[in-house]
Amino acid sequence: MQDRVRTSNIKAITLAEKVWPATIEMTAMTRAMRGTILAVTGSLLIWLSAKIQVPFYPVPMTMGTFAVLAIGMAYGWRLGMATVLLYLAEGAMGLPVFSGTPEKGIGFAYMMGGTGGYLVGYVLAVASVGWLAERGWDKNVVSTAAAMFVGNVLIYAPGLLWLGTLFGWDKPIIEWGLAPFVLGDLTKLALASALMPLTWKLLGRPRG
Repeated sequence: MQDRVRTSNIKAITLAEKVWPATIEMTAMTRAMRGTILAVTGSLLIWLSAKIQVPFYPVPMTMGTFAVLAIGMAYGWRLGMATVLLYLAEGAMGLPVFSGTPEKGIGFAYMMGGTGGYLVGYVLAVASVGWLAERGWDKNVVSTAAAMFVGNVLIYAPGLLWLGTLFGWDKPIIEWGLAPFVLGDLTKLALASALMPLTWKLLGRPRG
């Protein structure tokens, strides 16, 4: 029984660790530099993805949430959360990193608008998906899909709560903040569920 408990608590290697291992030979400064490079790169990828709009029904599909969840799976929860917090800090400083910026405002003014709850959800989602990835959930299609679903729920929950608080629960909050995006998110979930295990297969699945 104790052996089973120990085995379940073993941290699985993430994609980032597979591609760029943080070895014991690294100095503290080198490890910090590695983390900084990965976090900055990840925040730039989220920035770029937020600007990508794919024609879709019933509304164009943006790739920002896909990037957030994929980074959580690739980085693990600590580095993934640091990356998303860096991205949010860039937005708070006035950089046009979000979908709809600078056209719909920048900085805190934009972040406190209708999209604010979803941005909070990014932090919750990347942490949860990263935690699940560290337990091997990114290694097959079914568990990857389950992890991505959990991440999506954690994005939408604070997003819808904030919309209801901001505009009033007498408004069609579900129609505004959820229904138009379901098909797009299911498509992104399916894409991630195929890509993550395939990437592991191409790289060679690690032991443990």
